[in-house]
Amino acid sequence: MRCLATLLKTGLTTGLTALLTTGLALPADASGTSWIREAQRDLNALHCDAGPVDGQVGAHTRSAVVRLQSRHGLPTNGRLDRPTRRLLRSGDADRCDQRPVPRHSGSGRRVVISQAQNWLWLVASGGQVVAQAGIVDNPAVLHKGTWHTGSYCGRPARVRLNRSGSLWLDDFVRFAPCGIGFHRIPRRMSTGAQIHPDWYLGTNLAGDSHGCIRLSQRMADRVWDFTAGRTTTVKVL
Repeated sequence: MRCLATLLKTGLTTGLTALLTTGLALPADASGTSWIREAQRDLNALHCDAGPVDGQVGAHTRSAVVRLQSRHGLPTNGRLDRPTRRLLRSGDADRCDQRPVPRHSGSGRRVVISQAQNWLWLVASGGQVVAQAGIVDNPAVLHKGTWHTGSYCGRPARVRLNRSGSLWLDDFVRFAPCGIGFHRIPRRMSTGAQIHPDWYLGTNLAGDSHGCIRLSQRMADRVWDFTAGRTTTVKVL
């Protein structure tokens, strides 16, 4: 299957290495780690999920920075650079977990995916947002356009527990050729553990998927229920 998440030794490792070795632009008046703790508190207050307020800019905090940057259209470099710090101090930053549906995403009942924001919305027929959350995807495989849930190649359109190599892909819902679908973050069959934590969702820091849309367990359940019993439009922007 094209979206088999076999990047444990390749993409994920490469992405994490780059994540941890990228330089951080420090403020000119930095003293110790107090400014980092302040930034972490601000990020958590904005529901960006920076993890523990420990004064360390690790992967968890960087993921929160990416979510803040994508929310406001800043370059998603994961760094607490000057524009990002200025935004945090402004008092005008918006919450990371509540985002408006992008313009030109169509109308009616639909699933909307923003690859620039690594974000997904479930939109009801009246235009109200039923649910939204961060995702991991791969724009090099999943192309922009309008798709529909269902099977494109004779395979089952919906599989509660889909096996792909040594991984489980829970709540698998196909929507694009040929093996591309929505599913929970892949879990190892040997342990049941996810291949990466939820806080990678909404960023491009976990390495790319093989085309599928990875979701949290909660959001995978919501997508499964939202698309049940009917063909659903999927708009990829």
